[in-house]
Amino acid sequence: MGSGVEMRKNQTLICAPLMADSVDQVVVLMHTAKLKGADIVEIRLDHLKSFNGRADIEKLIRECPLPTLFTYRPIWEGGQYDGDENSRFNALRLAMELGADHIDIELKAAHEFNNFIRGNKPEKCKVIVSSHNYDNTPSAEDLGNLVARIQAAGADIVKFATTALDITDVVRVFQIMVHSQYINLQIPIIAMVMGERGLISRILCPKFGGYLTFGTLEPGKVSAPGQPTIDELVNIFNLRLIDTDTRVFGIIGKPVSHSKSPKLYNAAFKAAGFNGVYVHLLVDDVPKFFETYSSTDFSGFSITIPHKEVALALCDEVDPTAKAIGAVNCVIRRPTDGHLFGCNTDYIGAISAIEDGLLGSHHGPTGAGSPLAGKLFVVIGAGGAGKALAYGAKRKGAKVVIANRTYDRARELAEIVGGQALSLAELGDFHPESGMILANTTSIGMQPKVEETPVPKEALRHYKLVFDAVYTPKITRLLREAEEMGAKIVTGVEMFIGQAYEQYERFTGLPAPKQLFKDIVN
Repeated sequence: MGSGVEMRKNQTLICAPLMADSVDQVVVLMHTAKLKGADIVEIRLDHLKSFNGRADIEKLIRECPLPTLFTYRPIWEGGQYDGDENSRFNALRLAMELGADHIDIELKAAHEFNNFIRGNKPEKCKVIVSSHNYDNTPSAEDLGNLVARIQAAGADIVKFATTALDITDVVRVFQIMVHSQYINLQIPIIAMVMGERGLISRILCPKFGGYLTFGTLEPGKVSAPGQPTIDELVNIFNLRLIDTDTRVFGIIGKPVSHSKSPKLYNAAFKAAGFNGVYVHLLVDDVPKFFETYSSTDFSGFSITIPHKEVALALCDEVDPTAKAIGAVNCVIRRPTDGHLFGCNTDYIGAISAIEDGLLGSHHGPTGAGSPLAGKLFVVIGAGGAGKALAYGAKRKGAKVVIANRTYDRARELAEIVGGQALSLAELGDFHPESGMILANTTSIGMQPKVEETPVPKEALRHYKLVFDAVYTPKITRLLREAEEMGAKIVTGVEMFIGQAYEQYERFTGLPAPKQLFKDIVN
């Protein structure tokens, strides 16, 4: 979709970094960038295998359908150029004279570059002075001093990029963005935090007034670690619709990049006209995360592996069912006082999906009671999701068995729900009766380790139905082999959709768009 087609609620530009061996290839990429919805392109001269100064720059500017940003990044700042500075400066000066809209010069070279051009700068061309830290994110004080140094170096636009060692590092960058605009409204700022833990800096920058964010043409073709694609920015995260009042939701986990939740919730938010954005949150330390992101703008969170039990302990108030399970998968921050309310929607989605599978997927449980009643229900995993399923199965009258790599954890959960405990190694020989139910709640078999399975194929002949909470891939090795052995299978997608309905309603106060959810996931 072109950049001007859709409504936009912010002025943040999407910049496509273009890296190719030849000028002709860069020209092709320019037109691709426009078609994908970019507002501006960054032409990385340092990636060209051959470069013919004036003629190439003239061609690049003449044939570009979008505003341009020329960057000639040296090796010492993370780029590819390893020649002399005069040649590099001359190319950037030529770009300015020939009509470039922006050029980027590194803070370390800015003073020398200013002397080189002797103040001759066309009015049209904005100079971005940039600094890149590939090691960490400095303190707020150091970042403030960095911004001041960049401004003093003659920047029309300030740019700095740091590296996230923890997702809480990003908050300092948001604070600097807001503070810089408050004290000096004339200087636009580009502030990025590199790496997967810094992803929210690239998505939420319109909320905090960022001048631009980088979006790649294809996954993996990045000019810095952690860049999303233009398609993701525009069509998954709805970047154009983010403003200062946008409420932030997200999925807290480790790993978390595989999650399809942002696709689901953001589509629903957009369809309902709800001013929210839902993002991936790769969190190492949950207490530190909640303490740091304490603003009520950070309104609600889905909690996934391995944080469901830790998150419960951090809530000010917990739903009785979640308390009984011992884990939460949803945390809401109350707008009135900022208190955290935790609940668990996992067991609802999973148990309903398993019941539907046993009944032939036509209806939910009838008045005759649950089809799980009296069945032997084997749960693999004793973490948050395992607790939820064990609790839900017990409530439906099933006889619960917990199998876990660590036997002691299996025994602890079995004692809580009144069931039996096994080590995972024992599960292959466990078949006291036929027609059992198996539910995997671990990450075994999840991308990228798709060839892993928690149970030997032969053992699956004793199960009537096998459920796998993993939904990437949709059909895991466990489910594929279970089906081959004659069992009914229920995918993690069914659980995912079921638990998402209630979370969406808690996040927004609106009814869940159930058909939309099903259409997106299937």
